Amino acid sequence: MSSHKLTTLAAGQKSIATAAIEALASQLRGSILDERDAGYDEARAIWNGMVDRRPGLIIRCADVGDAVSAVRFARDHELLVSVRGGGHGIAGNAVCDGGLMIDLSQMKSIRVDAAARRAWVAPGATLADLDRETQAFGLVVPTGINSTTGIAGLTLGGGFGWLTRKFGLTLDNLESVEVVTADGELRRASETENPELFWALRGGGGNFGVVTGFVFRLHKLGNEVFSGLVVYPMSAAEAVLKAYRQALEVSPDELTCWAVMRQAPPLPFLPAEWHGKEVLILAMCWCGDMAEGEKATARLRSIGKPIVDVVSPHPFTGWQQAFDPLLAPGARNYWKSHDFAELSDATIGLLTGAIGRLPGPECEVFMAHVGGAAGRVAKDATAFPQRSSHFVMNVHARWREKSDDQKCIGWARELFEAARPYSVGTAYINFMPADEGDRVRQAYGASYQRLAELKRRYDPSNLFRMNQNVTPVAGRRAA
Repeated sequence: MSSHKLTTLAAGQKSIATAAIEALASQLRGSILDERDAGYDEARAIWNGMVDRRPGLIIRCADVGDAVSAVRFARDHELLVSVRGGGHGIAGNAVCDGGLMIDLSQMKSIRVDAAARRAWVAPGATLADLDRETQAFGLVVPTGINSTTGIAGLTLGGGFGWLTRKFGLTLDNLESVEVVTADGELRRASETENPELFWALRGGGGNFGVVTGFVFRLHKLGNEVFSGLVVYPMSAAEAVLKAYRQALEVSPDELTCWAVMRQAPPLPFLPAEWHGKEVLILAMCWCGDMAEGEKATARLRSIGKPIVDVVSPHPFTGWQQAFDPLLAPGARNYWKSHDFAELSDATIGLLTGAIGRLPGPECEVFMAHVGGAAGRVAKDATAFPQRSSHFVMNVHARWREKSDDQKCIGWARELFEAARPYSVGTAYINFMPADEGDRVRQAYGASYQRLAELKRRYDPSNLFRMNQNVTPVAGRRAA
């Protein structure tokens, strides 16, 4: 690393002596980068192509000691600090302008104890990394639906996907963590050790420190799921969604089905004449016995007259990666999200109308159905705000050219505002973009006040503020 001075936007024009940075570098197994170093641009690039921030320094951590040193350096010099795991968050909070970026993406170690059904996971691991290790033993952690997502951010914000109804949220399967808090100390948190911190970390996002290790409970799954897509023309969407809504009322926990509306990508199983046309897709996954899958999905698959039905047994790891090509890094992305207690007729009408005004071929709306095991956890057991069976709407604007920013973001915001009267107020923190800081209190609902009190205890100066930020309550730090 070349000699330089670090300027942070957060603390004004502050210079840090080269000697201090060199002293830090001597403590690390990993590396330090600034804008003059090879690898700097690669390290600061994340999934959302809209984010183009330039940290003053990047510490690429190789181990827990590096993370401790990085937090202490940021604390001592009062720096703006961001933390990168997988770099997949829509808000782009993994990267800061001018401050210190703590990069955990090189820390990918995973250890599976198949007999105990436990896995220790480092914070740089992706869902694909975790699936590969656990599936070698026919085991699984319930996670999300895009395998390039980082396990750290997903878990701290919630984590839901194809297995949530059967096995709960990702954070529901978390048994303990190691975390570097704002005072630079490494702590262990679990139900019995620092339990209040453990409560906050399960849903509180990056507000409470840098997690350097997760211990997850594993579940028996096998290597196949009965899964796939049923595709309909948008002209049938309202009728199909109403029948879909009814079918979900009696669906067992092993069955998850989400609705996606977009222009049809050039999928090999879709007739060419449908490529680029608006479609409704029911994406479903049965995680029970394969022989029962056909029967369990029959009601959903018998709705209307689909263009194509490609639901069948698939390797679980393959199904987990099925949507990766549509979510590859580099595009410009903007999301808006609501939680709904029900999928009402009015909401269905809004959704289908919005698809008629899609601003681009990669834009979409999906409705995720969350409940089952996740809905049977007590609402105050973790900081995750919404435990009732519910639908999560994500309006996903995705495009390539900066000149299309206004129309794509505008489309997402318009649908979001129109749907607000039908929502329950809470929101999935991991789906909130960078411009929704004023929504955090409402999004957390009843959990917010307790989070704010714990924020005062563990991070009274708000060192960790590059996130959907919970502001420490006023007053002295608790003992």
